[in-house]
Amino acid sequence: MKSFALLFLVVFCGLGGLGQKLKPKKRSNGEEIKFRTKTKDVCTMRVSGDDEEMKLRIECKRQGMSYWCEFTGKPSVCRAFRNNPKIYWNQIAAELRKIPHACESMEVLKTTMCQKAPPEALMKQIAAGVEPEDLADQERSIQKTSLRAAGQGSENETEAMKLAREHCWESLHGFCSYIIGILRG
Repeated sequence: MKSFALLFLVVFCGLGGLGQKLKPKKRSNGEEIKFRTKTKDVCTMRVSGDDEEMKLRIECKRQGMSYWCEFTGKPSVCRAFRNNPKIYWNQIAAELRKIPHACESMEVLKTTMCQKAPPEALMKQIAAGVEPEDLADQERSIQKTSLRAAGQGSENETEAMKLAREHCWESLHGFCSYIIGILRG
């Protein structure tokens, strides 16, 4: 009789959880992940956003220069991400450690845990830039403003940005524009 009561209790408790929605674990929004690239660039990743759209900003420093890039996507459509976002971001950092430059040649960030997720789950690069380290803090606000203008399709595009759009890969438009701007004076 005791074993029947115990079995009944276990089954009853187990059924209580049926039909309940799984709550996603706490997201790592705002958390910083620090890593080094293959060429020892010191980098920091910051995540912001919500379930609708997440934004990832990567900032790196190397010998007198700093560079950055931003990615956007909806990783929340991936069930594995919802279950453990921290592992997702750690997998992205692990992939970035394998390459010499964290923002170059990375149009899309992929993880093994979300391989079968829909395309909108992928984090796609939307902007990138390079700046001398001593000017990094001063120019950051200027570049954010120019990013907003570029994102709105502003008609006041600079000649450098037009050339970058014509002659550079999409993921490097910001970087190419910066270099063209320096060369043109």
